[in-house]
Amino acid sequence: MPRLDARRLSDWKSWLRTSRPLQESAHLDRRYIYILPTRQGLLYGLILMAMLAGSINYTLSLGFVLTFLLASLGVVAMLYTWRNLAHLVLATGKLSPVFAGEQTRWEIVISDQDDRERDAIALTQAKNNTHYVDLAPNQRASITLALETTQRGWLQPGRLTVSTVFPLGLFYAWSYVAFDARCLVYPRPSPAGLPLPFSSRHAENGNAPNREGDEDFSGLRAFQQGDAPSRIDWKASAREQGLLTKQFHGMAQDTYWLDWSAAPGDTEQRLSQLTRWLLDAKDCGQPYGLRLPQQEIPIDSGDLHAQRCLKALALFGRQE
Repeated sequence: MPRLDARRLSDWKSWLRTSRPLQESAHLDRRYIYILPTRQGLLYGLILMAMLAGSINYTLSLGFVLTFLLASLGVVAMLYTWRNLAHLVLATGKLSPVFAGEQTRWEIVISDQDDRERDAIALTQAKNNTHYVDLAPNQRASITLALETTQRGWLQPGRLTVSTVFPLGLFYAWSYVAFDARCLVYPRPSPAGLPLPFSSRHAENGNAPNREGDEDFSGLRAFQQGDAPSRIDWKASAREQGLLTKQFHGMAQDTYWLDWSAAPGDTEQRLSQLTRWLLDAKDCGQPYGLRLPQQEIPIDSGDLHAQRCLKALALFGRQE
């Protein structure tokens, strides 16, 4: 018989029902809302029991009236606390890639569709990452959560807790929402220091190779994502010939191979150095390629090329 993890047994909330990972939005159905008394609620209940015992002992009619009136108030507060969460709709926004050590922003949109005012709704992603929001009837609000990143690869925010203690703080109602959202975290760039490595062809010839440059017009080709707007033939586009990009030949820019073997250190240090070289080449507008063990990305330039290379660095040695 398998042994149960004592830590998981102590975290009793992990056994509660939660919705399966959702792509875009989640509806807080009544089956997924839990409610328990707070410390103030437990104290309130003890006071009511003491008042009831005193009223019975001394046969106080007004004591019975006050006790039952306050008990009714507690029951009504419990209902309103539960209703404050019931049938809320939450939607997730996209997570933008960041470098390790930076914060990524996770946008959550919460809305009411039952023509009911919602007050003091709390969204918690971690113990110290809680935001509160009030909603007018049939309105929506956007909350941005800051997520810390420590290592490269895919970052999954995990389960989101939606809770409230409105209106009297006697009861705590909460629900869990699991979104199928994730963020790609690139390796942390190393400090500037080592110069960019030239391509092997450049090093052998001693000068820049003949390739696409900026001197002589050589023709047109189909537009590709990442092409500079200045290279687009707008006249051809005006003639309804589609988007075409001008090509030129001449002395090209320096090209670089960001080679795994040229970077010093262990695996993470090499990835950090390759990331630094990539950012330096991109800032200078220089074409570059990436060589990793069992993977090679040809020399190119542009934002899409940079994203492809950064993704390869972030997921090196890890699963997609």
